[in-house]
Amino acid sequence: MSSSRTTARTVGVAVRTMLVLTLVLGVGYTLVVTGIGQLLLPFQANGSPLADGKGSSLIGQSFTDADGEALPQYFQSRPSAAGDGYDGTSSGGSNLGPENPDLVASIGERRAAIAARDGVAQADVPADAVTASGSGLDPHISVAYALLQVPRVAAARGLDEDAVRSLVESRIQGRDLGFLGEERINAAELNLALDAQEGE
Repeated sequence: MSSSRTTARTVGVAVRTMLVLTLVLGVGYTLVVTGIGQLLLPFQANGSPLADGKGSSLIGQSFTDADGEALPQYFQSRPSAAGDGYDGTSSGGSNLGPENPDLVASIGERRAAIAARDGVAQADVPADAVTASGSGLDPHISVAYALLQVPRVAAARGLDEDAVRSLVESRIQGRDLGFLGEERINAAELNLALDAQEGE
């Protein structure tokens, strides 16, 4: 067999192998894994969408007006250091150390603003209310921060405080695996539930 025929045969085998593997691993495998995901975990496979279809329950959201001021009728999320706030393409913390003057100043400003907005002492403002998470995308707030906001949200909506507090308590998510992390509340889901309850 001539060298040129051997080369042509080798190239042909390589091309056919590439095409078969592309179909099996690139297309077939992708379709199988996608199908399994849609069958067994459709909510997660589709990005864990919020009930209103606007965003994901895995990414925090801002509840502010056009000027960046907190909307009083909504529970506020923790601050975000991701881009302009909860930007999924810019996930990350501020990378400022605990003694960085800029971080200390911004925490002080946030604490004072939250204390004034919610009518509490600055010492009562939880840490998660004034600091961003490591990813800058965390949709959760502590139970303490949610309960601190109940009187303001209830007053802004003209609702009974006990009813709003009950809604907050019904949205508490337990620790992962029963012992990891802290109890928490998804602020976006809580606000959607509040809107839905008020609209009934």
